[in-house]
Parts: sequence; structure tokens; C-alpha cells
Amino acid sequence: MKNTSLVSITDYSKADYMKIMEVAADFEKNSYQNLLNGKVIGTLFFEPSTRTRLSFESAISRLGGKVIGFSESGSSSVTKGETLYDTIKVVSNYAELIVMRHPLEGSARYASENSNVPLVNAGDGANQHPTQTLLDLYSILKTQNTLDNLNIFMVGDLKYGRTVHSLLMALSEFDATFTFISPDELKMPQEYKDYLNKKGLKFSEQKDIDEAVKVADIIYMTRVQKERFSDPIEYERTKNAYVLKREMLEGTKESMRVLHPLPRVNEIDTDVDSSPHAYYFEQTENGVYVRQAIISLILGLK
Repeated sequence: MKNTSLVSITDYSKADYMKIMEVAADFEKNSYQNLLNGKVIGTLFFEPSTRTRLSFESAISRLGGKVIGFSESGSSSVTKGETLYDTIKVVSNYAELIVMRHPLEGSARYASENSNVPLVNAGDGANQHPTQTLLDLYSILKTQNTLDNLNIFMVGDLKYGRTVHSLLMALSEFDATFTFISPDELKMPQEYKDYLNKKGLKFSEQKDIDEAVKVADIIYMTRVQKERFSDPIEYERTKNAYVLKREMLEGTKESMRVLHPLPRVNEIDTDVDSSPHAYYFEQTENGVYVRQAIISLILGLK
């Protein structure tokens, strides 16, 4: 992983995933380690972010590093017409590593190919979000004590949800069984179903959350993302397609956990928050330790 960009979850191997889990567990025991003293990390967020940006900045600060960058493109020279190529070329002269979020699919790969330093993709459009996937894996491992042979239910926006795309590809290394629950307009793209077919993994598709969730190990909820829709009518038709309520969790496995990459709109009722199955807020905390692990491994500090 040393000096290697993280653009797609497939850039790393199953062994890499497990190494990150191991180092993240170490950081969870002691997240204040002065490994980045004297080092600068660039954070370029061309698209709004709360959890991802702040957890990266928290991870860097706890490691004693300095953060430079911007939290919206409006505060950068993009407003003057500067290209992504020029921005990356300039910032990679200032930092040891770049963390970037951009609304265009493929932008992270393009940026990594033109950067002088490793680049970590913090989300490129509806394509990939590999660091979210790695913290999701860590959360699943902590709650299930394994990543192997689990029943994973993905619910909501499976078309534009970059988190479910990356997570599917990672969990396929552990022989997971998938159930996709979404309206027709937001179904899992065919390319990801083809990917599972090639690996010989089982999956099913349905429109309703019903008794089937009783066999779930993980219910991974996603919001319907208004910003991904070009047609506001389509968004209005699908935005309330699925709302998870506490009563719907009755009879599920004791060890089952509900995950969500957040932000939540209304797809998880607040009555679920007090359920022992709810794990989405702990999930965000795990992001700090996992991102500490990713940064330290890429820079060869662990």
C-alpha cells in the first residue's frame, strides 16, 4: 500500500483490507500518535461533505499533521476557471498526500494519474467511495466478529449510491450473500450484478422490506440522493420509498446491525436510534481510526 493511491476499492486486495482492519484496531486503542509531525495533507472537497471531511481532518490532527485545502470549490481557483489538472499539479507540490472529493465520476482516477503524491478518493460522483467502504468493513467486523459468509441487505438508492457500489465489491471477497431492496428507478446497476455473477455469488432483488430481513446480518440503509437526480419528479416519486422503523426490526437476529453512511433524511425513523441494532453513529467514529490507518499505511508510517 505504501505510496499507492486509493481510488477504487479494487485497488487494494483482501489482504490489504485485513491489514487496514488490524491497524485501525490499533488506532482505536490509541488514536493520538504523533506519526504525521511535520507532514502536510491536502484535502480538496469540490463537493459538500461533513463526516468524510471532518473525520479525515480529525484523523490527521490526531496524528499530529497539518491540513491544507478547501471545503467547497467556491473557495478555490476553480471559480476562476482553473482546471482539475492544474489544481492537482499545484497542490501535490504542497502536500505529502491528497484527499479529494469531486462530483464527476472518474475524476479521482484522473487526478491520481496526474498527482505527484498519492491520492485518496473521498467520493467521485456516483462511482466509488473506498474509505467509506473500509470503515464499513471495520464496523461489520466489529459487530459480527467476521466478514465471511454474511447476509447483507442493501436498501434504498442502489443506483446512485457510491457507498453500496464499493461495499459490494469489497464484500464479494468474503463470499457475502446480497439482497437488494429498491424501487425500479434506483436498482443496483447491471454492471455490479454482472460482477457478482462472474464471482459466482448469490444475490436477489426485491421491492419490499418484509420478513426476509429476519435472516439479515447487516441492513445497510441509504438515502435517496436529491443531488444525483436530473429529474425532480423522479426524486419526489422515490424519496420516501423506504423508511425503516423500530417495529420492523422485531424478530431479527440479535447480532444484526443497521448501518448507514449518513447523512440521514427520513429513511431511518428516529425510534430506531435507541434500538440495540442501530450502529450508524458508532460507524462514523470508526471512520477516524480507519482513515488514520489508510493515511499511515500509504505514507509508510505503519
